[in-house]
Amino acid sequence: MTQPDDTAPLLALAAAGDAAAWRVVVERFGPRVFAFLRSHTHDPELAEEITQSVFCTVARKLADYVEQGRFESWLFRIALNRLRDEMRRRKRHARPMDAEVLGDVGPAARAEERASEEEMAALRDAMQQLSGPDRLVIDLRHQGGMGFQQMADLLQEPLGTLLARHHRALRKLKALIQRRLGEETP
Repeated sequence: MTQPDDTAPLLALAAAGDAAAWRVVVERFGPRVFAFLRSHTHDPELAEEITQSVFCTVARKLADYVEQGRFESWLFRIALNRLRDEMRRRKRHARPMDAEVLGDVGPAARAEERASEEEMAALRDAMQQLSGPDRLVIDLRHQGGMGFQQMADLLQEPLGTLLARHHRALRKLKALIQRRLGEETP
């Protein structure tokens, strides 16, 4: 997804303390950062907490940021770092399973819901089986809505390498889903 042409002036206004400009920045980029984080954490509340932390950091550092068409890469780098920090912190602290989650386990009432739930479960399971780098590429592209050049800048990889990784990751994901659902690979 390309940035609108008004990103540089918008960031300058937000850095200067313009509340309306800051609101536009958060509304424009917040949902994509949240979606990326939610896909990694599987916890909307945690994703919201990390998203808020990301935008607090951006607000503090925006005055020193010089827009050169790489704002999204910079923003997602902050999000990725916050996510890694939180995951490291959480590994050190065990958390009990939420009773609501356990209560939700059970057969669906309608066949259509079951099929959809099975497909979503297959997707979630397949995503968990992907390597970290493959999953990151899929999430940045499809949850974060980033373009390939932006992803290449963020991950500091050549564009061609990133395109090939994305293609291979999608192929692996498809095979894992088909295996889980018992389908033949074409």
